[in-house]
Parts: sequence; C-alpha cells; structure tokens
Amino acid sequence: MFRPENAQSLVGIAVVIGICWVLSEDRRRLPWKLAIGAVAVQAALVLALFGLPALRAGLQGVGHAVDGLSSSTQAGVAFVFGFLAGTANQPYALTDPGALFVFAFRVLPVILVVCALAALLWHWRILRWITQGFGVVFEKTMGLRGPPALATAATIFMGQVEGPIFIRSYLPTLSRSELFMLIAVGMSCVSGSTMVAYATILKDVLPNAASHVLTASIISAPAGVLLARILVPRTPETDTSVALKPEEEKVYESSVDALMKGATDGLTIVLNVAATLIVFVALVAMVNGMLGLLGEVHGAPVSVERILGILFAPLAWALGIRWADAPTAGSLLGVKLVLTEFTAFIRMGAIPTGVIDERTRVIMTYALCGFANIASVGINVAGYSVLVPERRAEIMGMVWKAMMAGFLATCLTASVVGAMPSELFGHEPAPPKPAPVLAPTLAPNPAAAADTSTPPAGKP
Repeated sequence: MFRPENAQSLVGIAVVIGICWVLSEDRRRLPWKLAIGAVAVQAALVLALFGLPALRAGLQGVGHAVDGLSSSTQAGVAFVFGFLAGTANQPYALTDPGALFVFAFRVLPVILVVCALAALLWHWRILRWITQGFGVVFEKTMGLRGPPALATAATIFMGQVEGPIFIRSYLPTLSRSELFMLIAVGMSCVSGSTMVAYATILKDVLPNAASHVLTASIISAPAGVLLARILVPRTPETDTSVALKPEEEKVYESSVDALMKGATDGLTIVLNVAATLIVFVALVAMVNGMLGLLGEVHGAPVSVERILGILFAPLAWALGIRWADAPTAGSLLGVKLVLTEFTAFIRMGAIPTGVIDERTRVIMTYALCGFANIASVGINVAGYSVLVPERRAEIMGMVWKAMMAGFLATCLTASVVGAMPSELFGHEPAPPKPAPVLAPTLAPNPAAAADTSTPPAGKP
C-alpha cells in the first residue's frame, strides 16, 4: 500500500536530481529521458526482484549462499587462528557473547574467500559472461557505448578500479563525460567481495541482508550513470559507436592458479580495508577528543558523529526516513562519507533491533552501499594514474565531483526503494515514536572506544 512515507521518498528523488542539475556543467542539457528511464529501471528491478516469486526465491537463495559462505570461511579461520576466530569452544568462561564477533576474524576473511571464488568463476568464464551480459543491457537501455558499458558492468562485480581495467586500451580515447561517468559509477557501487562482507555484518539485524546488498549495488549503477550525465553532460563525439574488444587482463593458467592469484588479490584488499579503517577511525577519535574540550551539549559531548547527524538529518528525511530516526540515519550518511561505508555498516549493524524502524534500516542499507568516501578519492587517483597516466591531471580535477555523484547516486537508489510499499520487503511500517533531542546514540562507536561514558556496544 502506498503511504505518506512513500511519497516522502519522492521528495528525495527530486532533491537528488535537483542538486545535480544545479551543479551541472551545462544545465541546458538535462537528460530528461534518461532521468525518467533510469528511475523507472531502478523501480522495475526492485519490484521484479522482491515481487516476483521466482526472482524473490533466487534472492533468498543468494542469502543462503552467503550464510554458507560465511560458515565455510569461519571453518578456515578457526583452523588458522583457533579460538580467536570466535568459535563456541573458548578456553575461558564467557561473560560477553557479543565479544566473540571480531571484525578482523569474522568479516575480513570473507573478502579473501570471495576474491578467490571470483577469480575461479572468471577463469571458468561464468563471471565473464555475466559481466558482458550486463554490459549489453547498459548499452541498449542507457545509451552507453560498448567500452564504457562493459566497464560499468564489470565495476558492479569487480570494484571501482578493477572494472575499468577491462577497457584499459580505450581509456585514453574516452570523452571527459565518459571518464567522469566511470569514476562516478565506481563510487556508486561496491565490489562482489565487499557485498558479502556487508551482508555478514547486517545479517543479525536485517532479514534478507544479502538480497538487499546485492540489489543495492546493481541498481545503483543506473543511478550513477544518470547523475554523471547530469553533472557532466555527454558530448556529440560520444555518439560514435566503437567496436568492443575486451581486454584480457585477467588470465589464469588453471583453476588452482585462479584460486591462488584470487587469494593474493584478496589479501591486498583486506590489508587496504584494515589500514583505512584503523587510520580514519583513529583520526576521528583525535578530532572527537578535541571537540570534547567544548563540554557537553544537551547532556552529551560534541562529536563528529553528532555534527554529521545534524547536518545530514534533512537529507535522511528526504529519503523517506521518519524524523525520529533522521539524526541517526544522517550520522550514518556522514560516517559513510568521512570514514568509509565499512564503518557505517558496522555501526548500523550494532544498532539493536527496535531502536530504529525496520524501514529505516532497509533504506539506509541502500544509501550506504557505495564506495563514495574520502578514502576512495585517493584510491581512484592512484588507480587511474596507473591505467591512464596521461589523463591524471584531468582526473584530479573531476574526482571530488565524482565522489559527490556517487554519494548522491546511493541516496537516489535509497529514495526509489523508500517509494516502494513496505509490504514488498516483508515488513509492516512501525508506529510513530517521539523524535530524539538533537542527536542519536550510535553503538558501537569505534572512534569513542576509549570513552568510558560510551554505552556498551551491541553485537553487530
């Protein structure tokens, strides 16, 4: 049933597109047809995936596969690290079961396994066929040329820098609009390896978490293409068709070779994720320490999270989130932008069931599922500097705008999902509750882990 909160999400769609139009390099060339088509494609995909019994069963199968993958991964982790992996058999009396969830042993190893499996599926040509199929869809429905369409499809599964590798020889010849679009789409989506990690984090607080995360990454790609086209409109030369000859950058000699090289690539990702989280959380902790000198405001110390919650609360409301949850949701949006989406997912996974509305949690899953953050700016500059060094200065000039496009693309996706009836996702809307004063309580708060006044962290 269509309710007022669904109409509220339509405001978010208008706000996101309006912001991009105001900041467009040429406001006279707003692609209205593409805007209507992209939003319609997103809505149709959500309705099909969650409304059609066959596809819904397929998504549930994905969820079961993720659970099995997580369990299998834990077997390997337990073999290497023993009881540190958080197994039921502990050599000491257990007083806090939630403490068994250690991010380094429960989430990061999943990335290793998924990367190895992805390499194996690529060697068997399964993932290659899927990628090329999505590329054809983007080419026919979004008006993309062959090379950018393939790179856009590859980005959904491989990552923001790995996707463009498949058209490496075409990168120097892409128009400015197409190059900007690739960077923006890369920040709008997540990779296959991190999808499983996010689903693992949310599985205890969000039913069908894997289904939502997978859907979010797929339907955010059209949103990224749309907003990139609005901000940097296409030029006439991009209408010229180009014969596509995919790069064979990923070549494995055998299945064992694919598994070994995939595991090695996964290790690089794991180390980058761990290092980024440590550095950025530490920096925010230092800033929070300095802000704490200002004293308490409304019974709580000033922090980066509280400030971000206030700043982004109106945007969170526009996505379709009730005002009572808007400060919490706004803080999560800010944390995603400043600290990476990993930190935001960890914090949302730690919010116990019932503290925020289930509809809020679903919408925020889509809003957070993207690589648009400050750390990704550096990743894209470094990656594209290797892939197409002659255009490094051009990339430096557009990467921050691309980050904004990626951030708003996930917000557009969240608004489209928010406009859908709650019954589509198998839950009823919660009754209203009083709005909080100024800011939410986000637990756990890694940035404030040393603060003894912080409430005990919940189990992710």
